[in-house]
Amino acid sequence: MQRHDDRCRCGSRVAALLGLLIATALQWERVFGQDLRIEHVTVVSPQSTRELRDANVTVHDGRITAVVAAAKDAPLRQAGAPTLDGRGLYLVPGLIDSHVHLGSIPGMTDEQERAHPDIARATRDQIPRSYLYFGFTTLVDLISTPDEVARWKSHDPVPDTRFCGGAALVDGYPMNYVPKPQRYARMPYMIVEPQGGAPLPPGVDPAAHTPQAVVERMKSDGAICVKTFFERGFGGVHDLPVPKPETIRSLVRAAHAAGLPVLLHANSAEAQTFGLDTGVDIFAHGLWNADETAAPGEFTPAVKSILDRVVTAQAGWQPTLQVLYGLQELFNPGFVSDPALPRVLPRSLIDWYRTSEGQWFRAVVAADLPGPDPGAALRRGLAVPIGRVAAASAYLAKHGGRLLFGTDTPSAPTYANPPGLNAWMEIHRLVEAGVTPAQIFDAATLSNARALRLDGEIGTVEVGKRANLLLVRSDPRQTVQAYDEIVEVILGGRVLARETLAANR
Repeated sequence: MQRHDDRCRCGSRVAALLGLLIATALQWERVFGQDLRIEHVTVVSPQSTRELRDANVTVHDGRITAVVAAAKDAPLRQAGAPTLDGRGLYLVPGLIDSHVHLGSIPGMTDEQERAHPDIARATRDQIPRSYLYFGFTTLVDLISTPDEVARWKSHDPVPDTRFCGGAALVDGYPMNYVPKPQRYARMPYMIVEPQGGAPLPPGVDPAAHTPQAVVERMKSDGAICVKTFFERGFGGVHDLPVPKPETIRSLVRAAHAAGLPVLLHANSAEAQTFGLDTGVDIFAHGLWNADETAAPGEFTPAVKSILDRVVTAQAGWQPTLQVLYGLQELFNPGFVSDPALPRVLPRSLIDWYRTSEGQWFRAVVAADLPGPDPGAALRRGLAVPIGRVAAASAYLAKHGGRLLFGTDTPSAPTYANPPGLNAWMEIHRLVEAGVTPAQIFDAATLSNARALRLDGEIGTVEVGKRANLLLVRSDPRQTVQAYDEIVEVILGGRVLARETLAANR
């Protein structure tokens, strides 16, 4: 009986101690989200070519309030404000991925998610952390709605997330992949052209789907940009409807009047020429497809002419190289055993990817490839597009093009675009292509912020900006390894130790 009483008292003390620890952690987290001081750190920010050594940075209510040399430091320490020792470390702005899709779990259909609710729940809880794990404190979902963004933001922690409205031509790409009539509800910002194609379903009012009308609706819904599409199809499909030039010019005029940039899904020479002719602001892919071929690492005069026009127009250009490598990885049996994968995905999902059900998209892709070795056929087919985009990225980087960092995660229902890790792989693809670490740093911070008109809020380490910051061990202008040497992620002034964000934590 005495032993039982001792165990009870011991259990009560443990419970009380755990309660105290939890309460203290929550209180500490609230403080971290409000006030913070980082001392003796080297500040590296893309608006300046020079770093500020031995600096003190203070944060209040989630915003940067001072960035000063330690020797000249005047601000008083706020009572109770946590302090981080930045000696030997670099403070840089948080990264921005300006091309993600957050509505789905990579490699899972909606039906499979419903069939495996525990796996899906664990994965949805982890995905926001996985972006943060690799330093992405801001995401831009290029085809979303307020309801979908609210669902995403219900997790904690979650990167700052903005969205574009998807202005697809009715029944064109990507609406063609969604069965009727669900497609019309899932793409509320679709465009209906006068004297269009097939009759519209009941309840769809063409007047509500003009370029002007859809931009007004996006703006009122909180979108920060417009995403439209020029895509004739993939694989055996080449006859999807595409918008008329006057339609997109009207969309661009309406969007610019509302203060919204326009992005175009355009991965071909025809599509990027169309975008340049109609005045879009950002190309949401590299130049994957062209009618002409060239030697590896080179491109034809026609492609060079497009790239020169991109430079002259200062149009944003997202290479999205990892999309093509992600398709190849479907046929790499070692991909699901990559030791980096458990850092960003729950073990239960990785195990599911190994099942025949989890390999469904690989089977779909393989069915469209010739010969006994579909993986080899795919690699041969993608070698020229990969070489073209890599060479084009290097050309734009060398000639003053406006490279923007975006990953298109996930680009398709593939498990080979894991959140966060996909961006880390994209960074390495850009390095391999010849883009310098300094250019990648700018593309993922200030250039992205400017292109999306967010540079008043994020993209640099400056007074008044939102305190979305990274404390790293290396200078990212010198080495991209800095993004895998993150010590702390700071999200609106809230400090998140990197190891707490890993899936296998």
